[in-house]
Amino acid sequence: MPVTSLAHQPPQIIHANGIDICYEIFGDANAEPLLLIMGLGAQMIHWDDEFCRQLAARGFRVIRFDNRDIGKSSHLSGGKRLTALELLKLRFLKIPVAATYKLIDMARDTIALMDGLGIRKAHIVGASMGGMIAQEIAITFPERVRSLTSIMSTTGNPKIPGPTREAGAVLMAPPPATKEEYFVRFAQTWKVLRNGSFPQDEALDPERARRTYERGLNPAGVGRQLRAILASGNRKERLRSVKAPTLVIHGTVDPLVHPEGGRDTAASIPGAKLVMIERMGHALPIPMWPEIIGAIDEHAHRAAAKAA
Repeated sequence: MPVTSLAHQPPQIIHANGIDICYEIFGDANAEPLLLIMGLGAQMIHWDDEFCRQLAARGFRVIRFDNRDIGKSSHLSGGKRLTALELLKLRFLKIPVAATYKLIDMARDTIALMDGLGIRKAHIVGASMGGMIAQEIAITFPERVRSLTSIMSTTGNPKIPGPTREAGAVLMAPPPATKEEYFVRFAQTWKVLRNGSFPQDEALDPERARRTYERGLNPAGVGRQLRAILASGNRKERLRSVKAPTLVIHGTVDPLVHPEGGRDTAASIPGAKLVMIERMGHALPIPMWPEIIGAIDEHAHRAAAKAA
């Protein structure tokens, strides 16, 4: 059932860590702050409005934002499109990928956003690349994290199996040339990533594609984000230092980040709780919201109660 009576602060721009960051807030100003960090090439609106409202209704001040190089946040420059040769060199020769910035820089963006909003500690929730950024925050800025939730993410451990061929092709496909091609590609991409039939989400795809397109695309920025992931290496050993209460959520049929990525994350963080969601791919489908939101809610409120 839609939640409509909550406080809502529309998108605003804040200058933080030397860039402009576009953010939006749902929920009461005095509620526990909960930051949502989105994944590779995904704007903040991929945290669906209703998903955010439902989380806010559980007693959180929910903050979503565009990462650097996406949406309405600053678009950077530099870097070249990633090549298959670079990927092969990384995999077999361990030659690092060159990157304009790394995940730690994106973690610093998040901390600077928190500073700008006057938030000392927050529940940090990240999906996919956002989970990697959230992990980096928990490692490097432990004093700023009330709880950590890592969704459909991984540790950077090179031993984890890679994406399926179909999901890998989606990741490496050249950008669409026209608006019409973008709309078609959007639907195709999410069909692959969801890895199943989800009619409610499929019905919303055209509107989601329109909103994303109208907020602005930045294919070169997506390439820089991908390079940031690959250049940031393996966090597995460093994750052993994480003290924040940690929840790891992963789908059993994720075609992009193998389910072993979630298991490895949970195994690497002391005391982490692992929730594997049946039939969930690399997406947050509407039918799974009750389980996902319920798990985040229970985890964050338990962490807050222990800290009180």
